Amino acid sequence: MCGIAGSLRWNTPDDTSVVRAMTDRLRSRGPDAVGVTARGPVVLGHRRLSVIDVSDAANQPMGDGDGLAWIVFNGEIYNFQELRAELADHGAVFRTRGDTEVLLEAYKVWGDDFVNHLNGMFAFAIWDERRRRLVLGRDRLGEKPLFWCELADGIAFASDMKALLVHPDVRASLCPQGLGHYLRLNYTLGPDTLLQGIQKLAPATLMVAARGEGLRQSLYWDLARFYREKRSFRSERVAADELAFLLDDAVRLRLVSDVPLGAFLSGGVDSAAIVASMRRMLGPDRVHTFSMGFGEDSFDEVPQARETARFLGVDHIDRVVTPRLATDLPAIVAAADEPVADQSLIPCYFLAQLARERVTVCLSGDGADELFGGYETYVADKIHAATRFVPRWLAGGAETAVNRLLPVSFRKLSLDYKLRRFFNGHSLSPARAHQSWRQINDDRDLFTLLHPDRRDAVVAGDPFIRAQEHFAAVDGCAFLDQAMYVDIKTWMVDDILMKVDRATMAHALESRAPFLDHRLVEFAAALPVGLKVRGLSKKWILKQSQIGRVPPAVLRRRKQGFNSPISLWLRGPLQELGRDVTASSALGEWVDGKAVAALWDDHLAMRRDNGLRLFGIIYLGLWMESLGYRR
Repeated sequence: MCGIAGSLRWNTPDDTSVVRAMTDRLRSRGPDAVGVTARGPVVLGHRRLSVIDVSDAANQPMGDGDGLAWIVFNGEIYNFQELRAELADHGAVFRTRGDTEVLLEAYKVWGDDFVNHLNGMFAFAIWDERRRRLVLGRDRLGEKPLFWCELADGIAFASDMKALLVHPDVRASLCPQGLGHYLRLNYTLGPDTLLQGIQKLAPATLMVAARGEGLRQSLYWDLARFYREKRSFRSERVAADELAFLLDDAVRLRLVSDVPLGAFLSGGVDSAAIVASMRRMLGPDRVHTFSMGFGEDSFDEVPQARETARFLGVDHIDRVVTPRLATDLPAIVAAADEPVADQSLIPCYFLAQLARERVTVCLSGDGADELFGGYETYVADKIHAATRFVPRWLAGGAETAVNRLLPVSFRKLSLDYKLRRFFNGHSLSPARAHQSWRQINDDRDLFTLLHPDRRDAVVAGDPFIRAQEHFAAVDGCAFLDQAMYVDIKTWMVDDILMKVDRATMAHALESRAPFLDHRLVEFAAALPVGLKVRGLSKKWILKQSQIGRVPPAVLRRRKQGFNSPISLWLRGPLQELGRDVTASSALGEWVDGKAVAALWDDHLAMRRDNGLRLFGIIYLGLWMESLGYRR
């Protein structure tokens, strides 16, 4: 796990000092070694977190034996040992024990098709001296980030936006379309970012830069195909057993490490399944698990995590923290780089900090909810489909009754919160309704919130336009399959995985997600939808696959989610900082101060839970400060 940066300039190559300065901004991603090399028009930079083959011989940038191909690489190739043996049969000679050299030799043998041989998470840049071209690539699901910016005579790229901003030709100006995404969702949909001119390379994409040919992007993996090509099974048990086998093999591959390794453990089935698999392979004494809580009952899964750890007999450490939000939150925002105002970023940050005290690598249960239908939104989708015949006036009356009769609660996923969110989207089409379950601000909210001079430009950044493209890719599939596919392509890659990458890399901790093994993802996509969400029961087949492997209570427990009590904090320890930030002059150029003040008034009086809306605005303000804007 590392950080990469570099530039390609055909006419005026950058000095190595430029890329070295870029890599300096990536130090937390790779504290163990730094390297920069210039190869004609390209300069490659690397920060290393040593995980496999920790010797200096595996440092990067790395060239082949002839100096005809060079690579910088962030991530892990889990099947590198199998590929190494296969490449040796093709005549490859290896000088290191790691996966970076395997990736480079795979490119030399198979060309651009080499990515289809990889099982891993990765972002890389390869300079091909013979063909005079730069190849950038990102893994299938988007676990590892890669940002890029077109220059007058080439491109610059980096693992973080903050590294790109060091380049003298890259400017930090807010992108109205990206801001439209962010204010609606609390994150920005790729390929856009919140900064004009900086883009994210899409998952499962190769981008080639060759002189005189411009930039060419190509998709090398099509997940939608597996949703369209459904499988059948002799029985439900056969499907469950195959899932258990695939998960075990994904975990096996992700246990390869030359440094200490552990796992995140919550109270749910996803992380419990991972830890149970690790226990079967390593034995309980070699499995270290970590969990984090905040002391608020409805937000705290520490007791359930302890119960699971006791059942499995593994070494478990947990911690309940009280963040010093006035200092901690600005530090978390700065570490996160791209704004992702996901309230679970805060516990994830402290969980990674706890785990890094003992290990360098942690396995997580990320991805299972999107693959197997674990979110409440999928239940909302089913209820929406079953109640679409209800007249709009009647649904509107029910919404009014909820608003009048149910008191606002700041508990996690409270009934009043879920009902308000559901009725807010009830009159919409299925696709729009699904999008609305995840929206923080709808169009009416956004119109009120924005500064009048900025409204038109920002409102035009409607994330549903991007979501429609993904819905179209799986048109004709069952709607729940469509919803899960869209969530994988949007919510998971641009919020969940970005958040996890940033929180863990802030502490130089590598996170690995067995559920995102592409073989398991393809299997889940091809499952009949009834095996994923049965009635109102979520993750049905995953739970069936874990019978006898995890505590029975885990299989019965409702999903809680790894969130923080933001709404409560805004009435307490976060209020002073939050009010100060939201009144800043920098934010005032984009949002209307009176509208923000009204959000505060309603929230503090508990007339409405504006926690997520206010948190998104606070996060935006702190992020703008980290770029040099001032209050």
